[in-house]
Amino acid sequence: MNTAFNLSGLAKKLLNEGLVQEETIKTASETAQKQKIPLVTYLVQNSILSARAIANAAAEEFGTPIIELDALSPDALPKELVNEKLVRKHRALPIFKRGTRLYIAVVDPTNLQALDEIKFNTGLNTEAVIVDEDKLDRAIDKYLESQDSGFSDLGDSDLDDLDIEAGTEEDSKDVAADAADDAPIVRFVNKILLDAIKLGASDIHFEPYEKAYRIRLRADGILQEVARPPINFATKLAARLKVMSQLDISERRIPQDGRIKLKISKTRAIDFRVNTLPTLFGEKIVLRILDPDSAKLGIDALGYEDEQKKLFMNALEQPQGMILVTGPTGSGKTVSLYTGLNILNTPERNISTAEDPAEINLEGINQVNVNNKVGLNFGSALRAFLRQDPDIVMVGEIRDLETAEIAIKAAQTGHLVLSTLHTNSAPETLTRLRNMGVPAFNIATSVSLIIAQRLARRLCKSCKKPVDLPKETLIAEGFKEDEIGSFTIYGPNGCDKCVNGYKGRVGIYEVVKITDSISRIIMEDGNAIEIADAAREAGFNDLRLSGLKKVKDGLTSLEEVNRVTTGH
Repeated sequence: MNTAFNLSGLAKKLLNEGLVQEETIKTASETAQKQKIPLVTYLVQNSILSARAIANAAAEEFGTPIIELDALSPDALPKELVNEKLVRKHRALPIFKRGTRLYIAVVDPTNLQALDEIKFNTGLNTEAVIVDEDKLDRAIDKYLESQDSGFSDLGDSDLDDLDIEAGTEEDSKDVAADAADDAPIVRFVNKILLDAIKLGASDIHFEPYEKAYRIRLRADGILQEVARPPINFATKLAARLKVMSQLDISERRIPQDGRIKLKISKTRAIDFRVNTLPTLFGEKIVLRILDPDSAKLGIDALGYEDEQKKLFMNALEQPQGMILVTGPTGSGKTVSLYTGLNILNTPERNISTAEDPAEINLEGINQVNVNNKVGLNFGSALRAFLRQDPDIVMVGEIRDLETAEIAIKAAQTGHLVLSTLHTNSAPETLTRLRNMGVPAFNIATSVSLIIAQRLARRLCKSCKKPVDLPKETLIAEGFKEDEIGSFTIYGPNGCDKCVNGYKGRVGIYEVVKITDSISRIIMEDGNAIEIADAAREAGFNDLRLSGLKKVKDGLTSLEEVNRVTTGH
């Protein structure tokens, strides 16, 4: 019985039940494999076993229900869930949908590839239902005829307006060409992109592992898993994304950068910044979502306190000087900068930006992508700007002494300069410039305003609930003793309008104007602690105090402020 031991699944059951001889099932399995047809189809077509006998054996072996196809009306079956290509390929017929579960009629419930692919394409949990082999093809034909439109016409017509240009002809061979034309892959990727936009996500992570593949979205600053496609789709998904973003499909050994543009209406398009990274088990691909509308929210929507907004607006009105925005990646620095640029963007002003890369396209602003490969870095771009009579210059990031010196020179010679630095607070920004090698005098005479910021999740207005905390805890967190009792602290609850009690984000800011006393400390080579003390004495709230004010105003929770600022 060594051969029987090698048989598995339905074939083994048929043999053990005595419905077929060992030699017969062995020959049938080998022949079916050569002809590339399912074993069940071979057995029925060659009259070795009846369709009903096989169905009964499968139902008993796997505990899967049998359904009579003749009793089902094609019009009653769920439409537009599974595309024709998948239905034909796997001979898998959608029978009915209940909640997030889709029941699929198959002749062999061990056909897990069919169930996984349909789950992957529909986002629904799939469950097998056994039917007679000789009736399935006829039922599939009737089902497809009864559909006015297939899966490709799902109604998400915006998905078909992706502005995609494939790579070169040579790049697009082998798996890439297949992926570009593979309708389920195309459909799935487009759906992920659209879902991310609807959710307000900031980035999408496509991550291959040894035995799994997952897709996560970062919404309101928190990553959440949204899909687990089969691992054998990893290469196709990577190829599809690379085709869309005009990357070299044949190159899988080094990181690559590209862009995708998704048109979601005639007047609105969303850009995705794409980065690929070779990992142990394939390429991890991250898409950063760049929504031009985020730059047009207006300063009032960003969450500045009245005094902070006034300081920012006053700095923007100055003919010269430097405004620095600082914070970690994903803290909203770009939106703050572009909000300022949008306010300044008038026909009378010449505005130029150097970015790596330009994230949001704005008409009326001359944007330059730095390209280190050809020698176009922040420094060389800035030098070129200064020869073109600019009024306002924006530098994506001050990374080195050369860029810092040119930016400061511009700020000292009649230009308004906006830029970013990766530091944790406003005082640390000044000492960071000093550590780069910028002379103290130049810092004191050029920098006019520093904005340090974080993004905290905003409590859902529909379900936030009051939280009762002891007075000692509130004092330890930084609240003043005399103000306790004059406000209510709220926490997350959770409802169908939000995610875990939060919906959207609100900015927490530390806005510091460089006063005479702060300038003196800079000139004397003072440290960040001394600068912070001077800023506090001048009445500028640090990030922690600004966060606590957002808690008092009921906009966010204490836990969230502790997450994004220095907690106690």
